[in-house]
Amino acid sequence: MADRYLSLTGTAPGRFLARRLGLPQPAQLKRWSAEAPALAGDLLHLTAGKSDLDLTPVLDRTGLTRGENQPAAVVLDATGVRDVDTLAEVHAALHPVVRSVATSGRVLVLGSPLDPADHHQSAAQQALEGFTRSLGKEIGRGRTVNLLRLTDATAAESTLRFLLSPRSAYVSGQMICIDAGEVTAPADWDRPLAGRTALVTGAARGIGEAVAETLARDGAHVVVLDVPADEPDARGVAERLGGTALALDITASDAGERIAAALPDGLDVLVHNAGITRDRRLVNMPGDRWSSVLEVNLGSVLRTTDALLASGALHSGGRIVTTASIAGLAGNAGQTNYGASKAGVAGLVRALAPRALAERGVTVNAVAPGFIETRMTAAIPLFIREAGRRMNSLAQGGLPADVAETTAWLAHPASGTVNGQVVRVCGQSLLGA
Repeated sequence: MADRYLSLTGTAPGRFLARRLGLPQPAQLKRWSAEAPALAGDLLHLTAGKSDLDLTPVLDRTGLTRGENQPAAVVLDATGVRDVDTLAEVHAALHPVVRSVATSGRVLVLGSPLDPADHHQSAAQQALEGFTRSLGKEIGRGRTVNLLRLTDATAAESTLRFLLSPRSAYVSGQMICIDAGEVTAPADWDRPLAGRTALVTGAARGIGEAVAETLARDGAHVVVLDVPADEPDARGVAERLGGTALALDITASDAGERIAAALPDGLDVLVHNAGITRDRRLVNMPGDRWSSVLEVNLGSVLRTTDALLASGALHSGGRIVTTASIAGLAGNAGQTNYGASKAGVAGLVRALAPRALAERGVTVNAVAPGFIETRMTAAIPLFIREAGRRMNSLAQGGLPADVAETTAWLAHPASGTVNGQVVRVCGQSLLGA
C-alpha cells in the first residue's frame, strides 16, 4: 500500500501544512538503482584523535568523489578517540558540517573496539554509540548516521561500500563491528555472487522475493524455497530470475537433508527468511498459536542450519543470514510468541557465529526489520499502520528492497569479517536502542 502521507509531504502545499501543524516531514529516500548506483555528491573525510587507519584507498573505491562541496557522505575517523578531551574533537569536526550534508546523505563514524585494559578509552569509544544514535534521531532529511568499529579499513571494504551507498537507505543508528582478517575481493564488485548458489526460504513473495531478486542481481543462482501450497508462485519467481524453485515445508524434520539432496553441488548462501505471525495477547493465546510461530521462525532455522552445516552442503566460506525483528529486540504487545522466536534467532547468531567461522569459515548474521511495507503491514488498521511508519528517525516505512540490500551485503564474499551481527533495518526505530 502506498504511503500517501509521504507523497503529500513531498509537495509544496504538503510541506507547508506539515510545518504549520508540527507533523513529521519525511524525505523521499534515495535507494539503489542501475541508473543511480552511488550517492550523488562529494565524500568528506574528517578525523578526531590520532588515527592509524589507511582509509584513502578504500574510500577512493566507494564511487564517491573526495571533496569539500556539499557532501553526500561524511566519514569521521574517530578510532583515535581515547578520552574525554579527544571526544571534543568529534564535536569540533562534525558541528560545522552536519547541516550541509545532502538530503538522504550519510554520516559514518569509525570507532575502535573497546579496550578492556583502558577504561578511559572504553568510556570514550562507548560514548560514540550514544553520540551516533542521538545524531541519527535529530539529523533529519532522510540522512542516516551509523557507527562502524574496525581496526583495518581493507577488512571493512564491503561494509564501507554498503554504508556509503544508496543500498543502506533504511539502515540508521546501528553499531557494526568488523573483525580483523583477510578478505578476498570479488572479481566484479557489481556481481559479487557470480558462480555462487543462494537458497532463500519463504521466497515466493514479499521480503523473501525481494531478497531473491537482489541476490540474483548480484550474480547468484537463487533457489526459491517455499511451502508446496505456494509452489506456483515460487516457480514464477525462480523462472523470472533464472533460478530454481524448491517446494518444501521448512518445518519438516528432514528439511535440511532434503535441501542437501536437492542441491548435490551444495550452496554458498543460506537465507532464513520464512516466518509467520499469530498475534494475540498471552492471556488469550492458545498453545497452538505459540508453538506454530516458534516452530516456523526458530525451530526450523535451528534444525536446518545444523543439518546443512553437518552435511557439508553449505560450502566452506559460506554465508548464513537469518531474519530477526525489532519485535524480538524491543518487544511488542500481542507478539510474545513472535518476539520470543525472533529474539531466539538473535541468540542463535551470537552463539553460532564464532564456532561456524572457526570450524567452517562460515559467517552467521541476522537482519532485524522494523516496519516494512508489505501485504502484511498493509492489513494493519490505519492509525496503527501510520504510527508504525512514523515512529523512526526517517519517519517512514521501509521497503522489502531495504532488507534485501542488507542481506546481500552480509552475503557478500568480501564480508567474511562481518560475523555475529544483528543489524536492524528499521530507519532507527524509536522502539528499543
